[in-house]
Amino acid sequence: MEEVAGTVLVGESFDPVSGRVIVEDGHIAAIEEADTESTDIVLPALVNAHTHLGDSVAKEAGVGLSLDEAVAPPNSLKHRRLAAADTEELVAAMRRTLRFMHRTGTARCLDFRESGPAGARALRDAGEGLDIDPFIFGSGGASVLDIADGYGASGANDDDFAEERTAAAAQDVPFAIHAGEPDATDIYPALDLDPDLLVHMVHAEDEHLDRAADQGVPIAVCPRANTVLSVGKPPIRELLDHTTVALGSDNVMLNPPSMLREMAYTAKQFDVTAREVLGMATRAGADAAGLDTGVIEPGKRADLLVVDGDSDNLAGTADPVRAVVRRATGLDVKRVVR
Repeated sequence: MEEVAGTVLVGESFDPVSGRVIVEDGHIAAIEEADTESTDIVLPALVNAHTHLGDSVAKEAGVGLSLDEAVAPPNSLKHRRLAAADTEELVAAMRRTLRFMHRTGTARCLDFRESGPAGARALRDAGEGLDIDPFIFGSGGASVLDIADGYGASGANDDDFAEERTAAAAQDVPFAIHAGEPDATDIYPALDLDPDLLVHMVHAEDEHLDRAADQGVPIAVCPRANTVLSVGKPPIRELLDHTTVALGSDNVMLNPPSMLREMAYTAKQFDVTAREVLGMATRAGADAAGLDTGVIEPGKRADLLVVDGDSDNLAGTADPVRAVVRRATGLDVKRVVR
């Protein structure tokens, strides 16, 4: 048994409770209200709802390029760098990125892994023995599902993914797809595939949002990456009003995959509350992949982030939720409990 004490952000509304989380056998056994001398803030460990960890071999390479030039398959700078990297180099680079993510508060990430079964296997190897667990959306044909946790499609205008969608459904694993990043032309074709997760939706219009709501499709947004690639700003307020919205950092080549940075940017640039942003960065991403984490309540997996509420950066803040979302940095992270 382990006790994690401090101001605990409890439940889906992240209510601050002075007390401790009781952890047994990797799960939350109880939350006990009690006076505590700890100034720590205890919240769900962060879930990055969209990454491309293979980009770890091309950090900063895409800055100043268009979307197609930087990341579009098959001939973008990203894909050329991936093709040039040998497996050992790729695994080592992704492993370092995973370690960085863990140190900045992330316990799970939903990764779109290129390069078919070999690419999925490389990410499995990169995560071996680490305290952060990548959920792998594989690509390159249905056979990748023998290794991956789900299927991640590049976009409905790039290929016909009907076979991969059918295979994912048959194996009861999620099917995710990019949509609405450069423009809106691929949104309806993506929705026609009845996906379990849409990524980006920058150019979603009212009719797209209504259909996503009708189908109950969650959406992962990546606002910092959208800014770097100059594709626009996702309509996060409207998306939240229609469906579940999760937060991701997207390509490692464009931005460091820090969910603390992503939360602060989102909270300050969009019409959203701090609690909404924290939900996007925790339970929404977990729910999208069917992960038993992302909220502090009895029975849930004990993936916890402990932040130093008395750090030089956070001391004196009045609202622990706002403090974590808008101010916290990797220097404020004390540990991630998994």
